Amino acid sequence: MTRSLFKGNFWSADILSTVGYDSIIQHLNNGRKNCKEFEEFLKERAAVEERYGKDLLSLSRKKPCGQSETNTLKRALEVFKQQVDSVAQCHIQLAQSLREEARKMEEFREKQKLQRKKTELVMDAIHKQKSLQFKKTMDAKKNYEQKCRDKDEAEQAVSRSANLVNPKQQEKLFVKLATSKTAVEDSDKAYMLHVSTLDKVREEWQSEHIKACEAFEAQECERINFFRNALWLHVNQLSQQCVTSDEMYEQVRKSLEMCSIQKDIEYFVNQRKTGQIPPAPIMYENFYSPQKNAVPPGKATGPNLARRGPLPIPKTSPDDPDYSLVDDYSLLYQ
Repeated sequence: MTRSLFKGNFWSADILSTVGYDSIIQHLNNGRKNCKEFEEFLKERAAVEERYGKDLLSLSRKKPCGQSETNTLKRALEVFKQQVDSVAQCHIQLAQSLREEARKMEEFREKQKLQRKKTELVMDAIHKQKSLQFKKTMDAKKNYEQKCRDKDEAEQAVSRSANLVNPKQQEKLFVKLATSKTAVEDSDKAYMLHVSTLDKVREEWQSEHIKACEAFEAQECERINFFRNALWLHVNQLSQQCVTSDEMYEQVRKSLEMCSIQKDIEYFVNQRKTGQIPPAPIMYENFYSPQKNAVPPGKATGPNLARRGPLPIPKTSPDDPDYSLVDDYSLLYQ
């Protein structure tokens, strides 16, 4: 705790001035406003975290992500979906924590507001009392000064009437002088009494001003410390969220390390294989030479699927003019 600085630096030479007190009050109001702004920031950040968490949760549970994968990569994807779900839940929990911190900030503001109110009521009352007593003192001073001037005029009138023969006029002047002297004495006493009262009020105001300065400075120290700690806690929560998320993603990385490309390929082959013998080659088949359709050595054999019978035998010899006819069908153009 630093030494008190408020009580030694917020005075004014003008007894009616409250500029120092007003400056402190303005600063405290600004501090309370700053706390309110941070409180609103926490609430909005909580809304952001909650919205992000719910969107991420919906994405994790509703959106397909490699659903047809198999074996080791499938297991890694399942871990990935689980950890994304967990990260989403962490963001939703963070939102709740931020709202709790915002609530604490609001309670702190209200507590300081009530504490300040008590001091402000005392200071407002002493300020009014000081202003009222100062006015009474100044009025008493004016009255005293006027009575003094009246007495001086009465004395001058008596001096000027020393050579007057009329005794009644002199008597009146002496009576007026005596009356004015009495009025001066009375106003002087009243003026001195008001000055004394004002001085007591001034001392009381100074004492209350010092107390207020000390109370307000203690409040400001408390506010700065609370605000600083709240901000520190906030960034710690954000850092912890990052650490927690990274730990969850590390589980995904570990599951990915367990993935085996060879095992996944072998798994697919074992689950979906269709056979190990490829189709035989399609051989050339001469329409007129079925004997040439023999299967080459080393090739797959099968039943003779020749589609044509033996070639027709001509009824005529090559020297016969009708040699070109086969069953009345001419091979020559006419």
